[in-house]
Amino acid sequence: MSIGLAIASASCGGIFDYAVKVEKIEELEAQASDAGFWDDGERAQRVLRDQAQCKRVVEAIDAAQGKLDEAKDLYELAREEGDDESVYEAWALLDQAEVATGRLEFQRMLSGEHDIDSALVSVSAGAGGVDSQEWAQMLVRMYQRWGERHGYAVRILDFQEADQAGIRGAELEIVGEYAYGHLRSEIGVHRLVRISPFDAQARRQTSFAGVMVVPDIDEDDASAIDVPESDLRIDKYRSSGAGGQHVNKTESAVRLTHLPSGIVVACQSERSQHKNMATALRMLKARLWDIERQKRDDKMQALEGSKKLIEWGSQIRSYVMHPYRQVNDHRTEFKTADVDSVLDGELDALIEAYLLRQGASHHDNG
Repeated sequence: MSIGLAIASASCGGIFDYAVKVEKIEELEAQASDAGFWDDGERAQRVLRDQAQCKRVVEAIDAAQGKLDEAKDLYELAREEGDDESVYEAWALLDQAEVATGRLEFQRMLSGEHDIDSALVSVSAGAGGVDSQEWAQMLVRMYQRWGERHGYAVRILDFQEADQAGIRGAELEIVGEYAYGHLRSEIGVHRLVRISPFDAQARRQTSFAGVMVVPDIDEDDASAIDVPESDLRIDKYRSSGAGGQHVNKTESAVRLTHLPSGIVVACQSERSQHKNMATALRMLKARLWDIERQKRDDKMQALEGSKKLIEWGSQIRSYVMHPYRQVNDHRTEFKTADVDSVLDGELDALIEAYLLRQGASHHDNG
């Protein structure tokens, strides 16, 4: 009992940087009390958001530590009095504390610079013909359902319908705190194995689709990224409604091609060309920010001598529907036979396994 308490207590007090969080709260409170605090509304909102985030962590640590202290006191008293029933009660409190500590450990995995931000998700059909195009559409639905399950606002910004079935690609906006922190676990190539519904001989088909996720960066980060108009090719076209959605009769959809990098983004979710242009530019800046992040990560990986970076062409997860049923994440070896639930947006177990594995790896390297 005492060993378990010591380990859990060390977790609460150490790895979560409790003292640093408390100090940061005091610093942010001092900023918020400044007379000119609301002169810069965007900065004020960021300060309040950071303050609330730190307070949530500190309150959660306090609650977990309270459970540990209560369990310890009850256990010591029960031992002195030979009260077996109270010993069992102390163990139950310790179990609750360990669950709370586990939640904190997972929350610690979402402490990256932009983890709290909303997410921009791109899905593209890969090798596999019409099956891969339908697979891309299935993935879009999976992320839509995941977002809806978590109470996020989900919006399709752009899509390119395929000729026979499915889509060539789509762009989604998933709005809410920590959407990016969770969904960065989805970056990479997703592989589907099933009996093709498009094959007259009902043969097994392997399909691939790529997923890219970037944070919907705030104005400060966006304003730091300069995109001269001379670097852009701007195409305007009519939006192509899918599944009974509205089809604009005017050329309100916008496609931007960033000539230096070759990045192409498009938005057709609004009836206003001006709004679609603003959203497309935001998407482009998020992609350019992510390229710079990858360059920094590459340099760090090179300095550390590590070759663990997941590149765009890597296969991160397989969804097998025939000859057996299983979803297998190749990075964590997490497996589940409930393929239908995963495709219906039940991704939390897969996401948590990845983030905890990543966090453990960073902790070991540190």
